[in-house]
Amino acid sequence: MATSPLLAVLMLADLGFPPWQYGLAFAVPCVGGLIGARMAPGLVARAGRHKVLVIAGALRACWSFGLAFVCPGTAGLVLVMAVELGLITCMGVFNPVFATYRLDHTPTDRLVRTLSAWSVTGKATTAAMIGLWGLLAGLAGPRTAIAIAGVLLLTTVLLLPGRDGTGPHDSGAAYDSAPGQQTGGTVG
Repeated sequence: MATSPLLAVLMLADLGFPPWQYGLAFAVPCVGGLIGARMAPGLVARAGRHKVLVIAGALRACWSFGLAFVCPGTAGLVLVMAVELGLITCMGVFNPVFATYRLDHTPTDRLVRTLSAWSVTGKATTAAMIGLWGLLAGLAGPRTAIAIAGVLLLTTVLLLPGRDGTGPHDSGAAYDSAPGQQTGGTVG
């Protein structure tokens, strides 16, 4: 989200895209979120939760860097649509699986507080990152700020939970259960 306003400046002001093309570039790829969310349960049932988390988590981090290479015209529009489609599809797979993983590892008496905390911190972090990346774009330009965000997103793959308990707060026990099944694992 930190790069969304920067991409608007880059596409609308610097590259001269008409507003309808900018809207099209982000509206069409949203179908990927629906596709990804529909695919997630089947992927978890076939490959296991851990594998889906790692692969979809890594893939969702790979796409944003491509937005730094947007050029004017049809090629630039197609690039944005392809990058956003890939990104949103991977997020559509990853987000529900990761949310289920987190909820499975949260004690039931703390679910409401945990969900509230995720909501508040998610919105606060988004606002802070948009502001910070606006400052960075003011100093280095929108294209450079988008590229830096893309590179930093690649490091988030290192934060994904590990099967052997090396990830944040995980014993690894509940990874391979299909949606709705409990394996009896506890948080380590």
